[in-house]
Amino acid sequence: MRKAIQYCLLFLVAGLPLAAQQRHRVAVLDFGYGTVRSYVSSIFGTDVDIGKGISDMLIDQLVNDGTLRVIERNQINKIMAEQNFSNSNRADPSTAAKIGSILGVDAVIIGDITQFGGENKNTSVSGIGGKWGSGLGLGKVGVAKSKAIVAITARMIDTTTGEILASSTGKGESSRSGALLEGGGAGNGGFGGGGVNMGSSGFRETIIGEATSKAVQTLAQSLNANAGRLPTVAPPAPVAVVVDGKIADAEALDSVVINVGSSSGVKVGDQLQVSHVVRVVKDPTTGQPLRSVENPVGVLTITSVDAGSAVGVFSGAGKPQVGDSVKSQ
Repeated sequence: MRKAIQYCLLFLVAGLPLAAQQRHRVAVLDFGYGTVRSYVSSIFGTDVDIGKGISDMLIDQLVNDGTLRVIERNQINKIMAEQNFSNSNRADPSTAAKIGSILGVDAVIIGDITQFGGENKNTSVSGIGGKWGSGLGLGKVGVAKSKAIVAITARMIDTTTGEILASSTGKGESSRSGALLEGGGAGNGGFGGGGVNMGSSGFRETIIGEATSKAVQTLAQSLNANAGRLPTVAPPAPVAVVVDGKIADAEALDSVVINVGSSSGVKVGDQLQVSHVVRVVKDPTTGQPLRSVENPVGVLTITSVDAGSAVGVFSGAGKPQVGDSVKSQ
């Protein structure tokens, strides 16, 4: 009987809609590609930031899967600029943790591209000579014939401690051999001069693009499988707003005006304590006021607010007067 109940509970939890389940927030930084930069240059004929391209591809995979919530790139770029972090800092766990802490995410994903090129009999990785053809299409570039292989490693970093929570890898190979940039048709412009769009169909249809897509997909699956290791960052506690103002007009009890408004934190529905100053206690030496002795008069319920004032309905045994204090209860 107990096992039957446990199975039922598991079934109910598994059947919950995604929005009802815990979804951790993560930030994905650009991947490092220093170890394969020479191969990248030989493939594309110029240095292309494949670290940014693969990061963008991974973000798309994670967002489409829905297991993790991924923060927008422009927020990361803003923090990087404000904190004067360079791309060389992106693989440093302590820097990643600091960026993640500022962004308020549960973890930051950093990583490196460890293999990006072709496999042949003499070496595990090799680039291709030749440059990107001038508008001739992807199939016109490169003469070496090989099978493309792409390998990526990624780490999830705890934004509080800088601890590596999980390490994942993704590896992809093309299903065909040939020049690494074969496969796309002519007219796929915009790839020269470091402007390769790795998310485009033109790139994905190349041999190296096919291997890259598979590597990113495998990596995303591994990261999603490790999502349970991520801690949840508690949202910051709301700051209590203390209203402290004076009554400016008390002609009508249903429209008492006070001299503080939304800029001071007053909201419609607030209930403020109204008090009348009985006497002011002063320092006998300096004559400066030390404190006010006040008697409660009643409560003012706010009905309308603008930036510098508010109106409310008064209720209580006393009668409010101009100059009476209004404060948060």
